[in-house]
Amino acid sequence: MYIEDQLGEIRAAIRAAEARAGRPAGSVALLAVSKTFPVSDIMHAYDDGQRLFGENRLQEAIEKMPQMPQDCEWHLIGPLQRNKVRKALERGFALIEAVDSVKLAEAISRIAGELGVVARVLLEVNVDGEESKHGFTPEGLQAAWDALVALPHMEIAGLMCIPAPTETPEGARPAFACLRGLAEALRARGPLPLPELSMGMSHDYAVAVEEGATIVRVGSAIFGKRNYTS
Repeated sequence: MYIEDQLGEIRAAIRAAEARAGRPAGSVALLAVSKTFPVSDIMHAYDDGQRLFGENRLQEAIEKMPQMPQDCEWHLIGPLQRNKVRKALERGFALIEAVDSVKLAEAISRIAGELGVVARVLLEVNVDGEESKHGFTPEGLQAAWDALVALPHMEIAGLMCIPAPTETPEGARPAFACLRGLAEALRARGPLPLPELSMGMSHDYAVAVEEGATIVRVGSAIFGKRNYTS
C-alpha cells in the first residue's frame, strides 16, 4: 500500500497548496515520474487512479508504454537528442517537456511535418544559469521567441524548469517565480496562451504550486528511492 498511501498524501498536499494560492481545486496535474521503476510499481499507481506518467529515457519509455493500459498519458521529460526525435514522435507522447534549443525545436517541427502530426512541447528554461544544465536562458528564449513561434507542426504549450538544488523547498521559490514571470512576459508578446508551467518535484512541489505550476513532476515521493544500478 506504500505507493497508494504516498499518492494520497501528495494529492492532499497539492490541493492544500492550491487553496493557499487561491487557485481552483484540480488546477494542477500530478505527473508520476516512473523512470527506473518496474511496470508492476506503475500499475499500483494506475490502480489508485493515476493516469499521467513521465519518463526520462526514451528507450525505457518505449519498453514500458505498451505494457500499460491505453488510457495512460505519457510525457517525455528528459533530454531528447535530435537523432531520436522521429522515434519519440512516432511513439505519440502527449507532451515532450524538455525542448532546450532552437535546433531541437526545428528538428521536431520538421519531422512532425513529415509524420503528419503536431508535436506538443514545453520549452526548458535554465532559470538559474547553471552551466551544467540544459535549456534556454530567459534572455535567450526572449530573443528566440519569434523564430520558435513561427515553426509549423509544433505547439508550444508552455515552459518548464528544474531549479538548482536547494536545502529547503522555500529556496526554490525565486526560480519558480522567474519561470512564471517569463511565461507572463511571453504571453504578452503573443500569440500563444502558454497554459502549462511544469515545475516542482518531490522536494518542492508544494511551493511550485503556490507559484503557478500546472504540472508537478513527482517520482521518489511516490515510488520510493531509485536503484540506478539495476
